[in-house]
Amino acid sequence: MAVSNKLSLGTNHPNTVSETSELTKNLVKGLAYFFLIAFALIEFLPFLWSISTSFKSESEINAGFVRGFNWIPQQSTLVNYTDIFTKVEFGRWFVNSLIVGVVTTLFTLAFSSTSGYAFARIPFPGRNFIFWCIVATMAVPAIIYLVPIYILLKNLNLLDSLPGLIIPFMVTNFGIFLMRQFFTSVPLELEEAARVDGAGRFRTFAQVVLPLARPALAALTIFTFMGRWNDFLMPLIIINSPENYTLPLGMSTFRGLYKTDWGLLMGGSMLVMIPIVIMFVLFQRFFIEGVSYTGLKG
Repeated sequence: MAVSNKLSLGTNHPNTVSETSELTKNLVKGLAYFFLIAFALIEFLPFLWSISTSFKSESEINAGFVRGFNWIPQQSTLVNYTDIFTKVEFGRWFVNSLIVGVVTTLFTLAFSSTSGYAFARIPFPGRNFIFWCIVATMAVPAIIYLVPIYILLKNLNLLDSLPGLIIPFMVTNFGIFLMRQFFTSVPLELEEAARVDGAGRFRTFAQVVLPLARPALAALTIFTFMGRWNDFLMPLIIINSPENYTLPLGMSTFRGLYKTDWGLLMGGSMLVMIPIVIMFVLFQRFFIEGVSYTGLKG
């Protein structure tokens, strides 16, 4: 009888261990979700504050700093969204940012895709050395390039102009790295089949390889456009005329030494986010695929 009890306990022991392990795993997962949701809510609070403030009048915003902030406006108004187009040149700044972002992105896609393909498929002397030198420059802080870029633009008479914001960023080391990583994952047999059919190098690249690179191109599009759209430091250094301001630089004028127009600042911030949100929604699927295919996933 004692032997049978020991056997039964030995038989049930693995099930008990597995149940305990499953319970521990669920507990850890639940705690992880709890902290992630709490962290997401904390990160989302400033965005909610911005939305709420953008629909408040100046008097209600100022009263909130004295009596305490209320999340729901007592009397919603669109005055901040209308005044931003009448009191300042917001439309002009929007167009300037759009020109800089779109043109820079198009040139970056063209140069990065061709350069990445050359480093991935075309053998030439010093190819690997040059590529790893480009990768090494990614470790250099971007702020170090500001002085050389400023001197170069000054010698080219491109200061205080939109081309001065476009030309230095038409090709990036990150773009070359991203596209090269993707092209190395494309099966070489596809290109060999195209050459058997009589296609040359450029035709193979344009009609066979480049269409397969849509995920990487979409990821590069989002990275590049967001970087140019949100850039503040470079316009601050080289732009002086208000008619050449981009959105981040123009909106910084809402903050003065003694007063900040929070209503216009928050209303403008909401409008600035619209192109970024639209772009991410349109390219979200390709963006995720591009990051996973190019070796950047964790």
